[in-house]
Amino acid sequence: MAANISTRLLQAFLALAECRHFGHAAERCHVSQSAFSVMIQKLEAAAGARLFERDTRNVTLTPEGELFVEVARQLVADIESAFSDMSDYVARRKGRVAIAALPSLAAGWLPPVLAQYRQRYPGVTVELFDAISDHCLDLLRHGKADIALTAPGPRLLEFDTRPLCSDPFYLVCRRDHKLAGKRRIKVAQLAGCALIHLARSTSVRQHLDAMLHPGGTVNTGLEVEHLATVAALIESGLGVSVVPELTLFQFRLPNLVAIPLDAPELVRPLLIVTPKERSLSIAAQGLLALVEEKAAAETGNAEKGRPPAGKRGAK
Repeated sequence: MAANISTRLLQAFLALAECRHFGHAAERCHVSQSAFSVMIQKLEAAAGARLFERDTRNVTLTPEGELFVEVARQLVADIESAFSDMSDYVARRKGRVAIAALPSLAAGWLPPVLAQYRQRYPGVTVELFDAISDHCLDLLRHGKADIALTAPGPRLLEFDTRPLCSDPFYLVCRRDHKLAGKRRIKVAQLAGCALIHLARSTSVRQHLDAMLHPGGTVNTGLEVEHLATVAALIESGLGVSVVPELTLFQFRLPNLVAIPLDAPELVRPLLIVTPKERSLSIAAQGLLALVEEKAAAETGNAEKGRPPAGKRGAK
């Protein structure tokens, strides 16, 4: 049967081993001498051996007691170290948190949040995965990420979700394009435009395919993975593209303009996704709180008619 030895009993043993006097050791442990004697008896019973020799004048360690001194010291040190470490984790002086985010969020919206978190909790290691939506969810599913910032999809039922923000779409074109001077563009005005698409695996393309039916547009045949490539293709006169507002920082080139689409239904909702069956660590809870704080602030700004922080145009 496993021994039932508390830290208090170990500390009483070490006090008696050092003081060699029951009265003095009891005072150090802040208990009466009779209670202290009971504690030593309990420890000896659990150890299955006498640990001290006692007479009217002296208290000395038995050979078994001499062996147990180092064991007891190590056990107490390990317990104190474990609780010290736990205190550091609780206070976010150490720990780890991993977040997965769509590239458009990881490159623009999220870095200020991570910088604020690092400043507040410098001892916590932060890991960032910039990935497409399905990969974000896979990282969350397998415990490699604590939080995901991603787009809606069919594989979200196993997770807890809450709104992050809404991401409207823009037309990006060259300054010499026929639509470049418009303040807003209706979907019908895209007729005849040569469209450059992001790859079908991206949440942007999936959302556009589901929501946008630009009759008469020309498919250039150009489908690429990266926004920087889309920008370069547009700048070279190979077509135009429809992209979410949060990606516009990738299109800040002198020869490009971005015009909002007048299509209220064409808005990409983005979500905060967390595990449903797994609790977040205290470190992860701190990062989630900052993400939600920024999302709430930007929602409030949008409702008041001010542009949200971090959303930059291409003009």
